[in-house]
Amino acid sequence: MAQQKFLHQRPIQNPFTNPFSSSPLSNSSTSNRPISLLSRNGLLLLLGLLVILGVFLPWAGSPLFPFPNRLSSSQSKWRDYSLPQAVKFVAKNGTVIVCAVSYPYLPFLNNWLISVSRQKHQDQVLVIAEDYATLYKVNEKWPGHAVLIPPALDSQTAHKFGSQGFFNFTARRPQHLLEILELGYNVMYNDVDMVWLQDPFQYLEGKHDAYFMDDMTAIKPLDHSHDLPPPGKKGRTYICSCMIFLRPTDGAKLLMKKWIEELETQPWSRAKKANDQPGFNWALNKTAHQVDLYLLSQAAFPTGGLYFKNKTWVKETKGKHVIIHNNYIVGFEKKIKRFRDFNLWLVDDHASESPLGKLE
Repeated sequence: MAQQKFLHQRPIQNPFTNPFSSSPLSNSSTSNRPISLLSRNGLLLLLGLLVILGVFLPWAGSPLFPFPNRLSSSQSKWRDYSLPQAVKFVAKNGTVIVCAVSYPYLPFLNNWLISVSRQKHQDQVLVIAEDYATLYKVNEKWPGHAVLIPPALDSQTAHKFGSQGFFNFTARRPQHLLEILELGYNVMYNDVDMVWLQDPFQYLEGKHDAYFMDDMTAIKPLDHSHDLPPPGKKGRTYICSCMIFLRPTDGAKLLMKKWIEELETQPWSRAKKANDQPGFNWALNKTAHQVDLYLLSQAAFPTGGLYFKNKTWVKETKGKHVIIHNNYIVGFEKKIKRFRDFNLWLVDDHASESPLGKLE
Protein backbone atom coordinates (compact mmCIF):
# COMPACT_ATOMS: atom_id res chain seq x y z
CA MET A 1 0.00 0.00 0.00
CA ALA A 2 1.20 3.49 -0.70
CA GLN A 3 2.25 5.33 2.39
CA GLN A 4 -0.39 7.68 3.72
CA LYS A 5 -0.78 9.00 7.26
CA PHE A 6 -4.24 10.15 8.19
CA LEU A 7 -3.93 11.09 11.83
CA HIS A 8 -1.40 13.88 12.14
CA GLN A 9 0.32 14.38 15.43
CA ARG A 10 0.91 17.80 16.88
CA PRO A 11 4.53 18.90 16.47
CA ILE A 12 6.60 18.93 19.62
CA GLN A 13 7.14 22.49 20.77
CA ASN A 14 10.68 23.32 21.87
CA PRO A 15 10.46 24.79 25.38
CA PHE A 16 13.70 26.72 24.83
CA THR A 17 13.91 29.78 22.63
CA ASN A 18 17.63 29.35 22.13
CA PRO A 19 19.20 27.21 24.83
CA PHE A 20 22.76 27.68 23.63
CA SER A 21 22.88 31.47 23.34
CA SER A 22 23.51 32.05 27.06
CA SER A 23 23.48 30.06 30.26
CA PRO A 24 22.00 30.92 33.65
CA LEU A 25 24.80 28.83 35.11
CA SER A 26 27.50 31.14 33.74
CA ASN A 27 29.07 33.86 35.91
CA SER A 28 29.33 37.48 34.78
CA SER A 29 32.75 37.04 33.29
CA THR A 30 31.61 34.23 31.04
CA SER A 31 28.01 35.27 30.33
CA ASN A 32 28.78 36.24 26.73
CA ARG A 33 30.93 33.23 26.01
CA PRO A 34 29.37 30.58 23.72
CA ILE A 35 28.84 27.21 25.39
CA SER A 36 30.40 24.22 23.72
CA LEU A 37 28.23 21.10 23.51
CA LEU A 38 31.19 19.19 24.90
CA SER A 39 31.54 21.47 27.95
CA ARG A 40 30.02 20.66 31.33
CA ASN A 41 27.36 23.36 30.97
CA GLY A 42 26.52 22.28 27.44
CA LEU A 43 26.03 18.69 28.50
CA LEU A 44 23.83 19.80 31.41
CA LEU A 45 21.65 21.81 29.06
CA LEU A 46 21.29 18.87 26.67
CA LEU A 47 20.34 16.60 29.57
CA GLY A 48 17.79 19.15 30.76
CA LEU A 49 16.28 19.37 27.28
CA LEU A 50 15.93 15.59 27.05
CA VAL A 51 14.25 15.42 30.47
CA ILE A 52 11.76 18.16 29.57
CA LEU A 53 10.92 16.49 26.25
CA GLY A 54 10.41 13.21 28.07
CA VAL A 55 7.92 14.86 30.40
CA PHE A 56 5.98 16.93 27.89
CA LEU A 57 5.97 14.79 24.77
CA PRO A 58 2.34 13.60 24.51
CA TRP A 59 2.00 9.81 24.41
CA ALA A 60 -1.49 9.84 22.93
CA GLY A 61 -1.21 9.25 19.21
CA SER A 62 2.56 9.46 19.23
CA PRO A 63 4.52 6.39 18.16
CA LEU A 64 7.71 8.29 18.97
CA PHE A 65 7.43 8.33 22.78
CA PRO A 66 11.07 8.04 23.83
CA PHE A 67 10.65 7.22 27.52
CA PRO A 68 8.51 4.08 27.71
CA ASN A 69 9.07 3.81 31.46
CA ARG A 70 7.53 7.24 32.10
CA LEU A 71 3.94 6.03 31.84
CA SER A 72 0.86 6.81 33.86
CA SER A 73 -0.70 3.95 35.79
CA SER A 74 -3.42 3.56 33.14
CA GLN A 75 -0.84 3.43 30.34
CA SER A 76 1.23 0.88 32.23
CA LYS A 77 -1.88 -1.26 32.62
CA TRP A 78 -2.37 -1.51 28.85
CA ARG A 79 1.34 -1.95 28.21
CA ASP A 80 1.26 -5.02 30.47
CA TYR A 81 -2.13 -6.26 29.18
CA SER A 82 -1.72 -9.86 28.01
CA LEU A 83 -3.40 -11.74 25.18
CA PRO A 84 -5.13 -14.23 27.55
CA GLN A 85 -6.51 -11.31 29.57
CA ALA A 86 -7.71 -9.49 26.47
CA VAL A 87 -9.33 -12.53 24.86
CA LYS A 88 -11.13 -13.42 28.09
CA PHE A 89 -12.44 -9.84 28.32
CA VAL A 90 -13.88 -9.58 24.79
CA ALA A 91 -14.95 -13.15 23.99
CA LYS A 92 -18.68 -13.87 23.77
CA ASN A 93 -20.05 -17.40 23.42
CA GLY A 94 -16.49 -18.68 23.19
CA THR A 95 -15.73 -16.54 20.12
CA VAL A 96 -13.48 -13.53 19.50
CA ILE A 97 -13.22 -11.34 16.37
CA VAL A 98 -9.66 -10.21 15.70
CA CYS A 99 -7.98 -7.64 13.50
CA ALA A 100 -4.35 -6.49 13.44
CA VAL A 101 -3.80 -2.75 13.09
CA SER A 102 -0.92 -0.29 12.91
CA TYR A 103 -1.43 3.44 13.48
CA PRO A 104 -1.99 4.57 9.86
CA TYR A 105 -4.88 2.08 9.53
CA LEU A 106 -7.00 3.62 12.31
CA PRO A 107 -9.49 5.26 9.90
CA PHE A 108 -10.10 1.87 8.24
CA LEU A 109 -10.47 0.25 11.66
CA ASN A 110 -13.11 2.81 12.56
CA ASN A 111 -14.97 2.29 9.29
CA TRP A 112 -14.95 -1.49 9.76
CA LEU A 113 -16.08 -1.17 13.37
CA ILE A 114 -19.16 0.82 12.35
CA SER A 115 -20.24 -2.03 10.07
CA VAL A 116 -19.51 -4.63 12.78
CA SER A 117 -21.49 -2.59 15.30
CA ARG A 118 -24.50 -2.58 13.00
CA GLN A 119 -24.50 -6.37 13.25
CA LYS A 120 -24.21 -6.21 17.07
CA HIS A 121 -20.82 -7.96 17.28
CA GLN A 122 -18.57 -5.06 18.31
CA ASP A 123 -18.19 -6.30 21.89
CA GLN A 124 -16.36 -9.41 20.58
CA VAL A 125 -13.71 -7.39 18.74
CA LEU A 126 -10.08 -7.47 19.85
CA VAL A 127 -7.65 -5.13 18.11
CA ILE A 128 -4.13 -6.53 18.03
CA ALA A 129 -2.12 -3.31 18.05
CA GLU A 130 1.19 -3.52 16.23
CA ASP A 131 2.55 -0.33 17.83
CA TYR A 132 2.09 1.45 21.16
CA ALA A 133 0.35 4.46 19.62
CA THR A 134 -2.46 2.19 18.44
CA LEU A 135 -2.58 0.34 21.77
CA TYR A 136 -3.00 3.54 23.77
CA LYS A 137 -5.36 5.26 21.35
CA VAL A 138 -7.81 2.35 21.10
CA ASN A 139 -7.79 1.63 24.84
CA GLU A 140 -8.17 5.33 25.62
CA LYS A 141 -11.37 5.39 23.56
CA TRP A 142 -12.49 1.78 24.14
CA PRO A 143 -10.82 0.29 27.24
CA GLY A 144 -9.77 -3.33 27.06
CA HIS A 145 -10.25 -3.86 23.33
CA ALA A 146 -6.62 -3.55 22.21
CA VAL A 147 -3.58 -5.60 23.10
CA LEU A 148 0.03 -5.48 21.93
CA ILE A 149 2.01 -8.69 21.52
CA PRO A 150 5.72 -7.73 21.65
CA PRO A 151 7.78 -6.77 19.86
CA ALA A 152 6.12 -3.58 18.68
CA LEU A 153 6.61 -2.84 15.00
CA ASP A 154 7.47 0.38 13.20
CA SER A 155 4.03 1.73 12.24
CA GLN A 156 5.47 3.78 9.40
CA THR A 157 6.91 0.79 7.53
CA ALA A 158 4.44 -1.92 8.49
CA HIS A 159 1.74 -0.61 6.14
CA LYS A 160 3.72 -0.23 2.90
CA PHE A 161 2.44 -3.01 0.68
CA GLY A 162 5.28 -5.15 -0.65
CA SER A 163 7.81 -3.91 1.91
CA GLN A 164 9.67 -6.05 4.40
CA GLY A 165 7.84 -4.15 7.14
CA PHE A 166 4.52 -5.20 5.63
CA PHE A 167 5.68 -8.81 5.46
CA ASN A 168 6.80 -8.69 9.10
CA PHE A 169 3.39 -7.27 10.00
CA THR A 170 1.30 -9.86 8.14
CA ALA A 171 3.60 -12.78 8.98
CA ARG A 172 2.70 -12.44 12.67
CA ARG A 173 -0.96 -13.21 11.94
CA PRO A 174 -0.93 -17.02 12.14
CA GLN A 175 0.97 -16.93 15.44
CA HIS A 176 -1.65 -14.58 16.94
CA LEU A 177 -4.46 -16.84 15.74
CA LEU A 178 -2.73 -20.00 16.97
CA GLU A 179 -2.30 -18.53 20.45
CA ILE A 180 -6.02 -17.72 20.61
CA LEU A 181 -6.91 -21.25 19.46
CA GLU A 182 -4.60 -22.68 22.13
CA LEU A 183 -6.62 -20.70 24.69
CA GLY A 184 -9.70 -22.63 23.55
CA TYR A 185 -11.61 -19.94 21.65
CA ASN A 186 -13.17 -19.74 18.19
CA VAL A 187 -11.57 -16.86 16.31
CA MET A 188 -12.62 -14.84 13.27
CA TYR A 189 -9.92 -12.76 11.60
CA ASN A 190 -10.73 -9.75 9.36
CA ASP A 191 -8.62 -7.24 7.50
CA VAL A 192 -9.93 -3.77 8.32
CA ASP A 193 -10.37 -2.70 4.69
CA MET A 194 -13.62 -4.69 4.83
CA VAL A 195 -17.26 -3.75 5.45
CA TRP A 196 -19.96 -6.00 6.89
CA LEU A 197 -23.37 -5.78 5.22
CA GLN A 198 -24.86 -8.75 7.08
CA ASP A 199 -24.00 -10.96 10.04
CA PRO A 200 -21.33 -13.41 8.75
CA PHE A 201 -21.79 -15.94 11.54
CA GLN A 202 -25.01 -17.28 10.03
CA TYR A 203 -22.98 -18.42 7.01
CA LEU A 204 -20.53 -20.53 9.03
CA GLU A 205 -22.42 -23.73 8.39
CA GLY A 206 -21.50 -27.03 10.03
CA LYS A 207 -18.61 -27.64 12.42
CA HIS A 208 -15.60 -27.37 10.11
CA ASP A 209 -12.07 -26.56 11.30
CA ALA A 210 -11.43 -23.57 9.03
CA TYR A 211 -13.58 -21.26 6.86
CA PHE A 212 -12.17 -18.89 4.23
CA MET A 213 -13.05 -17.00 1.03
CA ASP A 214 -11.80 -17.31 -2.53
CA ASP A 215 -9.76 -14.45 -4.00
CA MET A 216 -10.48 -15.31 -7.64
CA THR A 217 -12.61 -13.01 -9.78
CA ALA A 218 -13.98 -15.77 -12.01
CA ILE A 219 -17.70 -16.13 -11.35
CA LYS A 220 -18.81 -19.34 -9.66
CA PRO A 221 -22.35 -20.78 -9.72
CA LEU A 222 -24.41 -19.85 -6.66
CA ASP A 223 -24.38 -23.49 -5.55
CA HIS A 224 -20.63 -23.94 -5.99
CA SER A 225 -18.67 -26.51 -4.00
CA HIS A 226 -17.41 -25.58 -0.56
CA ASP A 227 -14.33 -27.77 -0.96
CA LEU A 228 -10.87 -26.29 -1.37
CA PRO A 229 -10.57 -25.29 -5.07
CA PRO A 230 -7.97 -27.05 -7.22
CA PRO A 231 -4.50 -25.45 -7.50
CA GLY A 232 -3.92 -22.79 -10.14
CA LYS A 233 -1.00 -22.09 -12.45
CA LYS A 234 1.45 -21.57 -9.59
CA GLY A 235 0.68 -24.97 -8.15
CA ARG A 236 -1.39 -23.60 -5.28
CA THR A 237 -4.86 -22.21 -4.68
CA TYR A 238 -5.68 -18.51 -4.54
CA ILE A 239 -7.53 -18.22 -1.23
CA CYS A 240 -7.65 -14.86 0.56
CA SER A 241 -6.06 -14.65 4.00
CA CYS A 242 -8.15 -11.55 4.74
CA MET A 243 -11.13 -13.33 6.30
CA ILE A 244 -10.69 -16.58 8.24
CA PHE A 245 -12.82 -18.32 10.86
CA LEU A 246 -11.22 -21.06 12.96
CA ARG A 247 -12.48 -23.42 15.64
CA PRO A 248 -10.05 -24.55 18.40
CA THR A 249 -9.58 -27.99 16.86
CA ASP A 250 -6.43 -29.98 16.17
CA GLY A 251 -7.01 -29.43 12.45
CA ALA A 252 -7.17 -25.63 12.73
CA LYS A 253 -4.08 -25.58 14.94
CA LEU A 254 -2.22 -27.76 12.45
CA LEU A 255 -3.16 -25.35 9.65
CA MET A 256 -1.80 -22.36 11.61
CA LYS A 257 1.43 -24.20 12.45
CA LYS A 258 1.92 -25.10 8.80
CA TRP A 259 1.27 -21.48 7.79
CA ILE A 260 3.93 -20.30 10.24
CA GLU A 261 6.34 -22.91 8.84
CA GLU A 262 5.68 -21.80 5.25
CA LEU A 263 6.37 -18.15 6.13
CA GLU A 264 9.64 -19.13 7.81
CA THR A 265 10.81 -21.08 4.76
CA GLN A 266 9.78 -18.35 2.30
CA PRO A 267 10.93 -15.08 3.91
CA TRP A 268 10.73 -11.65 2.33
CA SER A 269 13.51 -10.61 -0.03
CA ARG A 270 14.04 -7.68 -2.40
CA ALA A 271 13.63 -10.01 -5.34
CA LYS A 272 10.51 -11.66 -3.94
CA LYS A 273 8.43 -9.10 -2.08
CA ALA A 274 6.19 -11.64 -0.43
CA ASN A 275 3.25 -11.29 1.91
CA ASP A 276 1.43 -13.83 4.06
CA GLN A 277 -1.15 -15.02 1.49
CA PRO A 278 0.98 -17.43 -0.60
CA GLY A 279 2.14 -19.11 2.61
CA PHE A 280 -1.48 -19.50 3.72
CA ASN A 281 -2.39 -21.16 0.43
CA TRP A 282 0.55 -23.56 0.58
CA ALA A 283 -0.49 -24.44 4.13
CA LEU A 284 -4.06 -25.08 2.98
CA ASN A 285 -2.90 -27.27 0.10
CA LYS A 286 -0.42 -29.28 2.19
CA THR A 287 -2.83 -29.99 5.06
CA ALA A 288 -6.06 -30.40 3.05
CA HIS A 289 -6.20 -34.14 3.76
CA GLN A 290 -5.85 -33.52 7.51
CA VAL A 291 -7.99 -30.42 8.05
CA ASP A 292 -11.75 -30.03 7.57
CA LEU A 293 -11.89 -26.99 5.26
CA TYR A 294 -14.88 -24.92 4.10
CA LEU A 295 -14.91 -22.45 1.20
CA LEU A 296 -17.44 -19.69 1.88
CA SER A 297 -20.05 -18.59 -0.65
CA GLN A 298 -18.62 -16.32 -3.34
CA ALA A 299 -21.88 -14.34 -3.51
CA ALA A 300 -21.75 -13.69 0.23
CA PHE A 301 -17.99 -13.07 0.50
CA PRO A 302 -16.84 -11.66 -2.86
CA THR A 303 -13.36 -10.45 -3.56
CA GLY A 304 -12.93 -6.76 -4.33
CA GLY A 305 -11.87 -7.58 -7.86
CA LEU A 306 -15.35 -8.95 -8.48
CA TYR A 307 -17.62 -6.77 -6.33
CA PHE A 308 -16.20 -3.42 -7.40
CA LYS A 309 -15.69 -4.27 -11.07
CA ASN A 310 -18.60 -6.42 -12.24
CA LYS A 311 -21.79 -4.36 -11.99
CA THR A 312 -23.88 -7.02 -13.69
CA TRP A 313 -22.86 -9.69 -11.18
CA VAL A 314 -23.46 -7.33 -8.26
CA LYS A 315 -26.97 -6.62 -9.52
CA GLU A 316 -27.72 -10.31 -10.05
CA THR A 317 -26.54 -11.20 -6.53
CA LYS A 318 -28.09 -8.20 -4.77
CA GLY A 319 -29.08 -8.96 -1.19
CA LYS A 320 -26.65 -11.87 -0.88
CA HIS A 321 -23.50 -9.88 -0.04
CA VAL A 322 -22.22 -10.25 3.53
CA ILE A 323 -18.62 -8.95 3.77
CA ILE A 324 -17.03 -6.79 1.09
CA HIS A 325 -13.24 -6.68 0.85
CA ASN A 326 -11.68 -3.58 -0.68
CA ASN A 327 -8.72 -5.40 -2.26
CA TYR A 328 -7.44 -5.52 -5.83
CA ILE A 329 -6.42 -1.89 -5.35
CA VAL A 330 -3.37 -0.35 -3.64
CA GLY A 331 -3.21 2.90 -1.71
CA PHE A 332 -5.15 4.41 1.17
CA GLU A 333 -6.63 7.27 -0.86
CA LYS A 334 -7.70 4.96 -3.67
CA LYS A 335 -9.36 2.58 -1.24
CA ILE A 336 -11.22 5.40 0.49
CA LYS A 337 -12.39 6.86 -2.82
CA ARG A 338 -13.67 3.46 -3.94
CA PHE A 339 -15.49 2.96 -0.64
CA ARG A 340 -17.05 6.41 -1.03
CA ASP A 341 -18.09 5.68 -4.61
CA PHE A 342 -20.00 2.63 -3.36
CA ASN A 343 -21.35 4.34 -0.20
CA LEU A 344 -19.22 2.14 2.02
CA TRP A 345 -17.01 4.79 3.63
CA LEU A 346 -19.14 5.13 6.74
CA VAL A 347 -16.93 7.30 8.96
CA ASP A 348 -17.86 10.52 7.16
CA ASP A 349 -21.41 10.56 8.51
CA HIS A 350 -21.65 7.71 11.02
CA ALA A 351 -18.55 7.91 13.22
CA SER A 352 -20.75 8.01 16.32
CA GLU A 353 -21.73 4.39 15.61
CA SER A 354 -18.16 3.21 16.18
CA PRO A 355 -16.97 2.33 19.69
CA LEU A 356 -14.03 4.63 18.96
CA GLY A 357 -16.20 7.56 17.99
CA LYS A 358 -14.76 10.29 15.80
CA LEU A 359 -10.97 10.11 15.56
CA GLU A 360 -9.21 13.45 15.49
